[in-house]
Amino acid sequence: MATGTAVAWSWTEAMPTAAPPLRAPKPRKAAASASGAAGRRKRRRARSVKNIEEAESQRMTHIAVERNRRKQMNEYLGVLRSLMPASYVHRGDQASIIGGAINYVKELEQLVQSLEAHRHARLRDDCPVSGDVDSAAAVPFLDFFTFPQYTMSVRHAPATPAAGALADDGGGNAADDDTTSGSKQSAVADIEVTIVESHASLKVLSRRRPTQLLRIVAGLQGHRLAVLHLNATSAGHMALYCLSLKVEDDCRLSSVADIAAAVHRILETIEREEEEERRQQQSCT
Repeated sequence: MATGTAVAWSWTEAMPTAAPPLRAPKPRKAAASASGAAGRRKRRRARSVKNIEEAESQRMTHIAVERNRRKQMNEYLGVLRSLMPASYVHRGDQASIIGGAINYVKELEQLVQSLEAHRHARLRDDCPVSGDVDSAAAVPFLDFFTFPQYTMSVRHAPATPAAGALADDGGGNAADDDTTSGSKQSAVADIEVTIVESHASLKVLSRRRPTQLLRIVAGLQGHRLAVLHLNATSAGHMALYCLSLKVEDDCRLSSVADIAAAVHRILETIEREEEEERRQQQSCT
């Protein structure tokens, strides 16, 4: 019995000695996990620091670019202001300078048109015979049009035989569609329209008629085209109208061709009504 007791005690005594090797790996795993977490935190800190540095660098670059842009804009505004008479700029802010420049350019445009009218009158007086006057003297303001959508002049028509054949419909009749220059032949006016964003520039050269300009402006407003600036110059029996237009949001005329066609219809209506009135007067007499 004593020996059995000793064996039992020896077995129970061996259990505590065998347990530590089973729990020994746990501290090593915890240490490895702690070192891995520390490494990840370091990498995250490095990435965050790098992102902060990149964001700061981008911000400083943007500030420098914006500073240079404002400096250049102020220099240009100063030059623009120096080119205008002082009466056109009431304040020194950007809006006043640009608005004054617009008015100044419009007045210069009016002056150029007036000088062209005087030149045409002088040429007409010097060359009373129509055969001695070139097309520029016979019809004033032709040089003010570059690519008109409608034209009364042969200057924009095809000059070569091949181009003339293209303008013919194949049956010996001239086509009513666009010529090779992109201009449609018109019996009432030269019309040129250009558009930049929501602003349009309109030039009309036609025969002088009573209340014609008033009806053009009213027709444009009916199409939701607001008139911002207007210059009118006459030379002999011809009149040149230059208008700056604001295309309203609800305007249905979305292209230069649409605006030119609308203006051409207005002038055709004026021409037709004038002819009817003339016939009525002749019938009464």
